Amino acid sequence: MASPKSQTAKGRQSSQEFKKQAAAEEQKVERAKGSPLKKGAERFEERSKSADGKSAGEKQVD
Repeated sequence: MASPKSQTAKGRQSSQEFKKQAAAEEQKVERAKGSPLKKGAERFEERSKSADGKSAGEKQVD
């Protein structure tokens, strides 16, 4: 894996712009939703539920 210092200036700029755009999109979604998006483990659990309503942990038990 390459070290961060081996990136080009254009690559670093692109990465920074991507992060800014992702943060702006997240804020837009949070405003539309009316509450903050869940982060970390809570977000994983929320996203891992399938149409049957079972989480990833519940599926492992079955």
